[in-house]
Amino acid sequence: MTSGAAGPPRPDELLPDDRASDDRAPDDVDPDSPHADGEGPDEQVSATSSVRLAGRALRLAWDAAPRVTATYVVVALGTPLLPVLVAWATKAVLDGLQAGAPTGDLLVWTLTLAGIGLVAGWAPQVQQYLRAELNRAAGVRTLELLYRAVGRLQGLVRFETPRFLDRLRLAQQSSHGVPTMVVQTVFGLLGGALTIVGFLASLLAINRVMGAAVVLAAVPVLVVEMVLARRRADVMWRTTPAQRREFVYGTYLTDPQAAQEIRLFGFGPFLLGRILADRRAVNAADRLVDRQDLRLQVPLGLCSAVVSGAGLVWAVLAARAGRLTVGDVTLFVAAVAGVQAALSAVIQSLAQAHESLLLFGHLDVVLRAPRDLPVPAAPTPVPPLRDGILVEDVWFRYAPDLHWVLRGVDLWLPAGTSLGLVGVNGAGKSTLVKLLCRFYDPERGRILWDGVDLRDLDPEQLRSRLGAVFQNFVTYDLTAAENIALGRVDAVRDRAQVVEAARLAGIDPAVRDLPRGYDTLLTRQMTGFEPDPEGPDPSDDSGHDATGVPLSGGQSQRLALARAYLGSSDLLVLDEPSSGLDAAAEHEIHRSLQHLRAGTTALLISHRLGALRSADRIVVLDAGEVREEGDHATLVAADGVYARLFALQAQGYGDLTTTSVAVEPAGTAAL
Repeated sequence: MTSGAAGPPRPDELLPDDRASDDRAPDDVDPDSPHADGEGPDEQVSATSSVRLAGRALRLAWDAAPRVTATYVVVALGTPLLPVLVAWATKAVLDGLQAGAPTGDLLVWTLTLAGIGLVAGWAPQVQQYLRAELNRAAGVRTLELLYRAVGRLQGLVRFETPRFLDRLRLAQQSSHGVPTMVVQTVFGLLGGALTIVGFLASLLAINRVMGAAVVLAAVPVLVVEMVLARRRADVMWRTTPAQRREFVYGTYLTDPQAAQEIRLFGFGPFLLGRILADRRAVNAADRLVDRQDLRLQVPLGLCSAVVSGAGLVWAVLAARAGRLTVGDVTLFVAAVAGVQAALSAVIQSLAQAHESLLLFGHLDVVLRAPRDLPVPAAPTPVPPLRDGILVEDVWFRYAPDLHWVLRGVDLWLPAGTSLGLVGVNGAGKSTLVKLLCRFYDPERGRILWDGVDLRDLDPEQLRSRLGAVFQNFVTYDLTAAENIALGRVDAVRDRAQVVEAARLAGIDPAVRDLPRGYDTLLTRQMTGFEPDPEGPDPSDDSGHDATGVPLSGGQSQRLALARAYLGSSDLLVLDEPSSGLDAAAEHEIHRSLQHLRAGTTALLISHRLGALRSADRIVVLDAGEVREEGDHATLVAADGVYARLFALQAQGYGDLTTTSVAVEPAGTAAL
């Protein structure tokens, strides 16, 4: 088949069959929440959304540790009342002494004061322990929810969006203590309010004017702190890209693979310059806010000092005139200091709460983000592939402002056959693989699995029918056995299956030669999960880990092949499966691939055209369109793009000519 479309689709054609209506958020997403897609800027938190976010943080903490949360709330609300009780008990003792009260009454008030002081001294330690315990429990719960939410994003588009990556980074930072911080600041606000009410009532009972003056003096402080909190949160959001760049460049400087090129070409100072430039830019933004804070706080502090000083002068004069008792003066001084301290604490808590809620908001958006791929409420079951896969007039581009990668592609892959994809870099081969795996959906056209559109299937069920070796395969920082078993996680405990897959991929001998065989970690970045009971040897500064052995590029590729072999797949996708292998290893791999592909539907991609000669059919992609189609012999005889590419590669070996290529039957290739 060849492409039948002549040009790009019109905007109104990009979502045929009412597909747009399928892209709905899950039921637990608040439709009133702004930017629920996880990408919009919600840096400015309104009062309504602040209450909503605080409620979600409290619910998260309650779900993580209900008893600890309840106890913390009681202690957090009870502790702020203790200074008020201390002030009144002190007043009672002093007034009793001045008035010559009976010893029994004085003893009662004294013991009461001592008991309150004991509780007041003990409460902060209890609160600190409860906060730490709540932080541990909420941290585990938050991590679980965060990475489950990330796992719900089954496509790739979000992970290729810098804005979402910035939000995700802030969400990861928020998972470590921010939910607990929100709970702490919320109940800190409530506790501070109780302290203010208690002291203010005491203050108003002595001098209403002074009480009003103390409160009014705190209003400008409140406004300033809220403005500064908003600015700090805004700076944090705006500097996140620079912090992410700093992290990426720093990773390069400490990455063993990048270390080779960095030292060979000497561009370590260049990366360090980028890191320092980003760090200085972040510091400059933070410094600007700190200077604004300093300029504003000094006059506000002077204002509070004048108010409290004036109050103290009045109290002393009133006591001298006999209008106040010694206890009244003590209570007045404690009340003024207590109200100011409580107001300052409340203001700081408001600012901290605002900043914490902004951070928690990023986490909340990620947690409540809808699926990035539409999944029907009742998806069609994914049966074993019996008929075949049809790619019908598929158009795709990675972003609206980028060029089309696929332009009206039509393909038919019958079940039980193999199809080879050929094309230069950028022709769209790997993109087509991503669409088959449903990491993306076509903007126009459709891909059918036995006649059913992939968008009508559950992506997880679909992928359980697929096996793949991607061009950018990954060797994970796990053991050799675990790296292979990831192809079907339930095989982690089935060593026989893991070994058989390694044998098929030709990696079994190399794995057995590792220090701990299949239990050897394939990295020097981590040690085993079991700590050494004797601890590290302080005299060993070699930097070597006896248990960590990284594999070579070719060995890692064989490991990835073993991972694909482990599963029983209806569709096997091999994207450059032998690009990192030498000629002998490539020959061995393709022989095992032929055995593996027997009776399996296979899609093969390789720049080495000789590796595709045994495919039942070969399709040539050029600039996102199907240019040629047929078996090897047919395409060579057609003397088109495929024949030209094959001849160029054959000439490189020196033992083939364009003429011999043209007459060589397809079945003679040694794969």
